[in-house]
Amino acid sequence: MDLILNMNKMEFKNKIFTVGDVSFEMVAVHGGTFMMGAADDIDGDADDDEKPVHKVYLSDYHLGKYEVTRELWRAVMVSDPPEISMINDDTCPVEKISWFDAMEFIEKLNAMTGERFRLPTEAEWEYAARGGEKSRNFKYSGSNNAAHVAWCFFNSGCMINPVGHLKANELGICDMSGNVWEWCADWYGRYEKGDQMNPTGPSEGERRVLRGGSWDFGAEYCRNTNRNSSNPKSRFYVSGFRLAL
Repeated sequence: MDLILNMNKMEFKNKIFTVGDVSFEMVAVHGGTFMMGAADDIDGDADDDEKPVHKVYLSDYHLGKYEVTRELWRAVMVSDPPEISMINDDTCPVEKISWFDAMEFIEKLNAMTGERFRLPTEAEWEYAARGGEKSRNFKYSGSNNAAHVAWCFFNSGCMINPVGHLKANELGICDMSGNVWEWCADWYGRYEKGDQMNPTGPSEGERRVLRGGSWDFGAEYCRNTNRNSSNPKSRFYVSGFRLAL
């Protein structure tokens, strides 16, 4: 049995997809167990909604190496994103995207590819941001120094930046801290106590979860455990998304 499990684990690898002339990579995230949330953040800047810390068990999944870019959006939607900044670079993430915009994109992408892309759950997002099974318990996704991994207020030049120009995290995933806030699948709500298996958040709500911070927010918002939320209809000016599979 152990040999079979190890063989299956070896076969679970990154995947590359191409839509039109745009390719994108999905990173294999091996499932595991982690403590989700922040009990006593090392700088004392953890918010109440990051508690209580609770044990989460996750199955294997894939997560986009990068946030969805303008070039990938155009390849799928055959139109420009809702809003484009003055930065003329199609490798920048899409921005000012509502949760429903992201869902429309995913529906069309699935129709084109025959796959089942989706938004990550909040637990999947945090586990991957922490580095998954390779986690070194960094404060930000890949480092304890925000400048190494996150485009945020102090180093972004007050603008969005192309994906993949800063250090990747332990899994090889880029920009999970900073650049644009990323929509998750979950409704926003308080954490529950107790162990959870593949949690999907509350069954209903008014706001959807956003994670990761952005180029126009301080480094404290780019922490792996920090949470944000917005109305799913809202095109929050620094909101984008990342694919899961």
